[in-house]
Amino acid sequence: MPTQQEQWFDERHGYAGSSIGFRVTQRLHAERTPFQSIEVWDTTDWGKLMVIDGCTMVTTRDNFFYHEMMAHPALFTHPRARRVVVIGGGDCGTLREVLKHDEVESAIQVEIDERVTRLAEQYFPELCESNNDPRAQLLFIDGIQWMAECEPETLDIVIVDSTDPIGPAEGLFNEAFYKSCLKALRNGGILVQQSESPLAHLPLLKNIRKAMKGAGFQAQRTLTFPQPCYPTGWWSATLARKGVDLEDFRERGAEMKQFPTCYYNAQIHKAALAMPEFLREALQA
Repeated sequence: MPTQQEQWFDERHGYAGSSIGFRVTQRLHAERTPFQSIEVWDTTDWGKLMVIDGCTMVTTRDNFFYHEMMAHPALFTHPRARRVVVIGGGDCGTLREVLKHDEVESAIQVEIDERVTRLAEQYFPELCESNNDPRAQLLFIDGIQWMAECEPETLDIVIVDSTDPIGPAEGLFNEAFYKSCLKALRNGGILVQQSESPLAHLPLLKNIRKAMKGAGFQAQRTLTFPQPCYPTGWWSATLARKGVDLEDFRERGAEMKQFPTCYYNAQIHKAALAMPEFLREALQA
């Protein structure tokens, strides 16, 4: 919690022996929902800060790294993703990036806690600017159940934009859930899972990939990218594909994209596919 002299919000990571902090001016909102506690802070340098169960979720200043890398690598890998589902993603930033792609005909966001989205609409309106897009549908229900009941082979991309694998998100990181995703995806469909810090959460990352393989996904690639507000400042997204490899992407399409981004481009996509040696060895890439 902030000190009394100069106000700071500090998130300590005991498992990594490190912490990340933000200088704040005031707490704008605090509540406990049926699922979790949510706070919103105003900071001196990072805009608004949303915290869920004591963990930093999003800041105004640096959210573009995460949202763009959760969406665009998969959408520029798939030849034509018409139907996309975001599981979680209550701040709506990933949904906004998905809907930048004209080929997307339907984007469904399945978030268990409606209050996350309503607070994002209030304090992060720029992330929610596509919420009223006619292609968007926001559902406030259990994503695990929704995926389990989804009609087979009706989706092109499933993006799991979840919190850490504790509390409401715990069931989004296992083989049973990935089997539901595999069943719902068409051939060539792609699953995207936020897969935490390669430096601080390597055992979890290995378990995610093992569970994806056990569920029947033939190909996997872990892409890394900076994320200053998250533990270690370095994050990852793991892609898994049904029936098709992940070696290539629509590079020319990425180069000629008709929408603005802050981080993602074709060269960043290629760079993110390169894996540091320690990670390559750990994952046997």
